[in-house]
Amino acid sequence: ELDRKIIEILQIDGRATHAEMARQLEVSEGTVRRRLSKLLEDRIIRVLAMAEPEQLGFHTSAFIGLQVDPSRVEGVANELVNLPETEHVAITTGSYDIFIWVNLASSEALASFLHHKVGTVEGVRQTETFVSLETRKRTAGPGLPN
Repeated sequence: ELDRKIIEILQIDGRATHAEMARQLEVSEGTVRRRLSKLLEDRIIRVLAMAEPEQLGFHTSAFIGLQVDPSRVEGVANELVNLPETEHVAITTGSYDIFIWVNLASSEALASFLHHKVGTVEGVRQTETFVSLETRKRTAGPGLPN
C-alpha cells in the first residue's frame, strides 16, 4: 500500500522530495528512500521527464494503425521502435496489427513520415492515420487501481 501511495504522489509531482513524501505519508524519510529505491531497482517504476510536444514545436500528433503481413509483425514493430519519430509502438489485436503514436512538426512532416519511413517498411500492407485535434489527458503511465 505504501508503494502505491509513493507512486501516486510521483505521478502527480515527479519532483516530490523524499521529505515531502514522508510528511504526506506519515513515515520516515528513510522509509520513502528505501521503498523508492526498491521500486526503481525492481523496474516497477522509472523516473522520466515528460515533454509537452506543442511547446517543443510538434504541432501534429497522430495515432497510426498498421495492417501488416502476419509473418512480419514482430519485425515491423522492431523497425518502428527504432524510428526517432515513434513515441509509442504496440502490437495489438483487432483490425490493426500495430499502432504507433507520433508527434511531428506539421502535417507535411506527417505525410513525409508515412510515405518515406512507414511506407518503406517491408510487410506493411496498409495504414490508417488518426490525427489528434486536441489532447485532454497525457500521462506517463497508467493510473493505479483503487
